Amino acid sequence: MSGIDTRSIALIGPAGAGKTSLAEAILFTTGTIPRQGSVEAGTSSGDATPEARERGSSTEMNIMHFEWMGDRFSLVDAPGSPSFAEDAAIALNAVDLAIVVVDPDPARAVLAEPVLRKLERAGVPHALFVNKIEQARGTIQDLLTALAPMSSAALVARQIPLRSGEHIDGFVDLALERAYHYEAGKPSHPIPIADDIKSEESAARFHMLEQLADHDDILLEQLLSDEQPSLQTIFADLAQETASGLIVPVLFGSAANGFGIRRLLKMLRHDTPSAAQTAQRLRIDGAAAQVLKISHAATVGRLAIARLFGGQMADGAELQDSAGQSMRAGGIFAIQGSATSKIASAQPGAIVGIAKVDSVRAGDLVGIACKPTGPGLTVDRPATNCALAIAAKDHKDEVRLSTALNRLAEEDHALHWAQDEASRETLLHGVSDEHLNVALGRLKRRYGVAVSVQSPSIAYKESVRKTVTQRGRHKKQSGGHGQFGDVVLEVRPLERGEGVRFEERITGGAIPKQWIPAVEKGVHDALTKGPLGFPVVDIAATLIDGSFHSVDSSELAFRTAGRIAMADALAAASPYLLEPVAHVTIVTPGGATSRMTSAVASRRGQMLRMTTREGWSGWDIIEALIPEAGLQGLEAEIRSMSQGMAHFDAHFDHLAEVTPKLASSIVQRVKEPA
Repeated sequence: MSGIDTRSIALIGPAGAGKTSLAEAILFTTGTIPRQGSVEAGTSSGDATPEARERGSSTEMNIMHFEWMGDRFSLVDAPGSPSFAEDAAIALNAVDLAIVVVDPDPARAVLAEPVLRKLERAGVPHALFVNKIEQARGTIQDLLTALAPMSSAALVARQIPLRSGEHIDGFVDLALERAYHYEAGKPSHPIPIADDIKSEESAARFHMLEQLADHDDILLEQLLSDEQPSLQTIFADLAQETASGLIVPVLFGSAANGFGIRRLLKMLRHDTPSAAQTAQRLRIDGAAAQVLKISHAATVGRLAIARLFGGQMADGAELQDSAGQSMRAGGIFAIQGSATSKIASAQPGAIVGIAKVDSVRAGDLVGIACKPTGPGLTVDRPATNCALAIAAKDHKDEVRLSTALNRLAEEDHALHWAQDEASRETLLHGVSDEHLNVALGRLKRRYGVAVSVQSPSIAYKESVRKTVTQRGRHKKQSGGHGQFGDVVLEVRPLERGEGVRFEERITGGAIPKQWIPAVEKGVHDALTKGPLGFPVVDIAATLIDGSFHSVDSSELAFRTAGRIAMADALAAASPYLLEPVAHVTIVTPGGATSRMTSAVASRRGQMLRMTTREGWSGWDIIEALIPEAGLQGLEAEIRSMSQGMAHFDAHFDHLAEVTPKLASSIVQRVKEPA
């Protein structure tokens, strides 16, 4: 990897738009691979994992490299499904240019909006590639009209299509004013611009120049003076305004048929910013490696996948983290899809794997032979409202399970796990049910750990309605010292959220003070599981009376008496069941809003408010209160109603009383033997 710097391109867009197919077409067209594989046949260079092959779509980002006309590029193929998009979140910030791949149907334009907004927020220059152009039935302008409200920067069409009947079979390059005819598997060949489209071409070209002139006063003056700008001016403006994020160039083609791939490659060669420009955007000064992801590979072990800026890296190079801690690169690896190969050094701009830098995490900026200068990259963890309770099927695998989960979570920052203190369940949290299922597949395939899976327990509680007074006595005589403890408790309900209180009003020495803490412990023992089978909340217990024996009383005896008194009091005080209720925020395309409100109602939810999503085209935000039991399966339901676009976030809001009929079924279910 000696010689020239490497520029980095990301392919991003909605699921099913054909990003991996486009990557395959680019690799084939540039001679990087001998034949063009396909996602459907499972022969693509990317998506080589069993999880991706099973689904026919990307489940993690793929990194490939290619050369075109003497220029070197790395290619990041980002997953399109919202379930896996976060895998490339850090990498997207560090590329020089992103290509947003969309299909030509204007009705599906809304699927691209989250991607366009993400790139705008990050300040990443980007272009649009309309794939599957052979399937287009409307006009390209219809698609651009649908997409325009979703982009702050102007969408600048660099081509217009040529049609043969209903089918697009070529294009006119508006900058060059040259027409080309598509040929499957071959380069497009030039043809004369037909007389019947010359006026359309002239109008489209002038509109493109007007859009460029919005940011170039000299070009504006030329247009106002009816002066024809030079090609040098046009291409310079296209490159500069693309790099500055002022425009979003639009090209089209077909990855499956090889249409428009060379034209896209020429645009990448001329308009992609340099790695040095991206380093400036990221505020990186000097030689550094920006860590994009951590990978655990069976053959090479733990790799920090990183992009190099400002200098080359050799095997064994000294590295420093932001705290000044030194380490050495224990091997540098070139990455081509699922294949890795050890190399002696890497040039600036390249994306490589760095071995044996175990203290480095995704998002870290590591200096090469110096302390790094720059903030590094961090992205917010997405909402992870889906969870599964898992346990190793073989108890001998429990330690291996923890190790494997730590590695999975290190590779995928959208995945995390924890031990729930109340239920004692191991909970694996993810973006979606699909995300979790893929993680479980990796757990078994990569680490050989089989797990049992169930829905997480709902944190039901219980409380009481009435105030009662209850005596609890523990007396036991079995030779020698016996056991004796006698307490009287007054138990009363508290307002919701007040918690648990213990008080004492003992007078006249009915119970010596040294035994009162034992009574309190016994009370809390009883509260861990009330008569309905759940922890008790919002209750006060007051020790008002009792008696003791000078010989047989002990801490154990009074703790037992306190537990007996409290348990009997709870049963007599009209216990009732409480369930956790979550405040849920659903973000959805407006076309699916009515279906979302129906989903809320079907889950015993209460609508709070609905507002439009500020700055977004036709999106709504729904806020509701939904019992946590109703959240199970919600993610899959709302995605199925919205072409995979809707998502939600939830957090605990309050405890609410469960209706008697439902409470009875819940209590019965808990009491049934497993």
